[in-house]
Amino acid sequence: MEGEKVQKILIIDDEPALRQTLGAILKRSGYNPVLAGTGQEGLKKLEGDSFSLIFLDIKLPDVMGVDLLPKISQIDPDLPVIILTAHATLDAAIQAVRGGARDFLLKPIDPKTIIERVGQILEENKEPQRQREIISQVQNLLAELHSPDVSNHQTDVSQPQATDSDAARFLSCGVIKADLHTQHIEIEGEVVPIPPSSFGYLVTLMRHSPEAVSFEALVKESQGFDCSRKEASDITRWHIHKIRRALEQDSSDPQHLITVRDFGYRLVG
Repeated sequence: MEGEKVQKILIIDDEPALRQTLGAILKRSGYNPVLAGTGQEGLKKLEGDSFSLIFLDIKLPDVMGVDLLPKISQIDPDLPVIILTAHATLDAAIQAVRGGARDFLLKPIDPKTIIERVGQILEENKEPQRQREIISQVQNLLAELHSPDVSNHQTDVSQPQATDSDAARFLSCGVIKADLHTQHIEIEGEVVPIPPSSFGYLVTLMRHSPEAVSFEALVKESQGFDCSRKEASDITRWHIHKIRRALEQDSSDPQHLITVRDFGYRLVG
């Protein structure tokens, strides 16, 4: 069966130590990693084999990673790509996503984060019918949870009772609702796509809403490491860009995710 095949993941990065480490992490998790040190080597391997996902360094010796994205898409339009970089560059991140990259991760990357991202993206990349079924199930579940007529039983309780498990699973901020288990975001009954790496940033903003969250606190709470204000500002801006595309009708005139100049951001539900 197709689901029983070991999924091949192509790693294109010019750092031998990173290639070997990332390959070892993926192999221990049941994947079949294939390594390439240059863009041209990566393209040759891609042309000669079938892969489920690519890790692509943003800066390679022979080509910029973002310049490889159109060529990868020509070979396999549905192949998800995760961009890797040691430096948070907003313009490069936006360019990468516009070019078709599925996610954007900073080095060094925690092994647990790598496996979570890979699992989420491979699951999301299954056939469209399965994706529609999952989204439909989530929408139906959320509709039931927020319906005043959830139960067919006649009781004298006028409001539906939330369980402890529901409280731990769902987070709400006005019209924005997050499912912490599936990492889905719902806005006014509609599930909207958001990159897995940006989900934690949105959850952090939701938990602090309507208070502003500093750049540094956003990175610390969402990704678990400390950095300077400038570094944090660069890192968060890419995630804010992706979140605004999901939340706002017009991302150039945000109504939900507000910039607090020289400090950070705040979320208004």
